[in-house]
Amino acid sequence: VKKQDAVVYQQYSASLEGQQNVEIRPKVTGFIQKIYIDEGQIVKKGQLLFKLETATLSQDASAEKAKVNAAQVEVDRLFPLVERNIISNVQLETAKANLAQAKSNYNSIIANINYANITSPVNGVVGSLPYKEGSLVSGTIAEPLTTVSDTKNMRAYFSMNEKQLLDFSRTFKGNTMQEKINNIADVSLILVDNSKYEHPGKIETINGLINKRTGSTEFRAAFQNPEGILRSGGSGVVQIPFTEKNIVLVPQVAVFEVQGKKIVYVVGKDNKVESRVIDTKGTLDLDFIVSSGIEEGDLLVVEGVSKLTEGQEIIPNTVSVKN
Repeated sequence: VKKQDAVVYQQYSASLEGQQNVEIRPKVTGFIQKIYIDEGQIVKKGQLLFKLETATLSQDASAEKAKVNAAQVEVDRLFPLVERNIISNVQLETAKANLAQAKSNYNSIIANINYANITSPVNGVVGSLPYKEGSLVSGTIAEPLTTVSDTKNMRAYFSMNEKQLLDFSRTFKGNTMQEKINNIADVSLILVDNSKYEHPGKIETINGLINKRTGSTEFRAAFQNPEGILRSGGSGVVQIPFTEKNIVLVPQVAVFEVQGKKIVYVVGKDNKVESRVIDTKGTLDLDFIVSSGIEEGDLLVVEGVSKLTEGQEIIPNTVSVKN
């Protein structure tokens, strides 16, 4: 067993979200007349998503437009009378106020008619569509009409407990947490099929507070997603690289478990094997990173451990498992 320096990875389960997850909700009450998109469809900012029925609003608009016209006629009628001092200016001002109110009511209805055409506020991917054509919806519905996620750039959220955060703070250089973030090399994302995502990511932020309920702090890493492989609501594992100095690496094939404890065999006096319980703090490729249990210079059994028993004498064939 030899101590060495190595680049190791700490792994953290992560949830994936688009840079923007925008809930699409109606601003007016109405029946869904037409759905123009489908789940998973890529849409552009400003693209029409839904159209609500506006027949009643159109009738209201016609009525209010008539009121505007009538109010305008009244203003036009009174204006020359005021100029000739036939009537007081108060009557004209009242007529003007009525005209302004009529226009306001009309414009409000027209705005609601325009709100019936629901468009996407961002570029992104359409989520689920819980409502069908003919459904009555309003601004107070529990579920949104859909969600549009901007997935061109993805965010991976993961957490560290207090001990991990303390180790993190001691490992990376910097007077502030932001300086420490800047000194972290690119991070990797392992997908659910255990493949490595081809685009590296970068840690962007660390929440300044520890969650009292979970005892953890949330991190956010950013990954580009030009091929659209990553989706909002997905999951993965974020790997943070850092250099460990003077660590002991043990091949995983040399380790067996008994009642949850990791055990190895070392060659002792008279070439008889002795079992040692080891503590590990992670993995590196096919090796365990050992924090205690064996020391530099110990002779470790790496093959045939399943056939050995405590105190068994062997003929060791010494090889170097790590350079």
